[in-house]
Amino acid sequence: MKEKIRIHLADDHQVLIEGLANLLCTVKDFEVVGHSLDGTTIYEDVLKTKADILLLDISMPDKDGIKVLKEFGHKKFPCKVIILSSYDDLKIIKLVMKLGAKGYLTKKCAGENIIEAINAVHLDEEYFDNYIREKIFASFTKNNPKFNKKSFTENQLLTSRELEVITLISLEYSGKEISEQLFITLNTVETHRKNIMKKLKIKNVIGLVKYALKNNLINP
Repeated sequence: MKEKIRIHLADDHQVLIEGLANLLCTVKDFEVVGHSLDGTTIYEDVLKTKADILLLDISMPDKDGIKVLKEFGHKKFPCKVIILSSYDDLKIIKLVMKLGAKGYLTKKCAGENIIEAINAVHLDEEYFDNYIREKIFASFTKNNPKFNKKSFTENQLLTSRELEVITLISLEYSGKEISEQLFITLNTVETHRKNIMKKLKIKNVIGLVKYALKNNLINP
């Protein structure tokens, strides 16, 4: 029998905790095992509940989410962390990802993305809701004259993330640069590259660039 994903909730609003718990309990593979209303005892709380995933707000009383992540880093992470926040500032997102968070959701997008986010992070993938992901990508490409923003739309073959990766590869960014700027691991970048080449039946980077030019992802 498949074990359920154990989830701990940390937010200073009881109403939000209850709403999230009610939503997550509708998923048969999820189990909400506990919650915290302030940041002071989150580490101990997560150890007690043996949670796999912590949904963590940044704005917590007494000890905020950033301090909680720093504590986790000092003591060894007891679980995987998804930030659930009202903030969409890229500096904050970059900081929490560097501190060890695996995903980032804005509260306005949580309802439609939270189940997908938990499943992805449980599989050790990074996850951002579409609004955050697009904002991160836009900040990386806005000053590159070769990026064709007007033609950057999804197609039938590639996902949004794969379109971003093929575009950045075609703009001559290294795997390390893509990893650092999109807040994903180098291994994730490489996985996307392999999947893109397999889907498009392309054997090398030259083929990727030709595809990007043909589909107006980049300017000549």
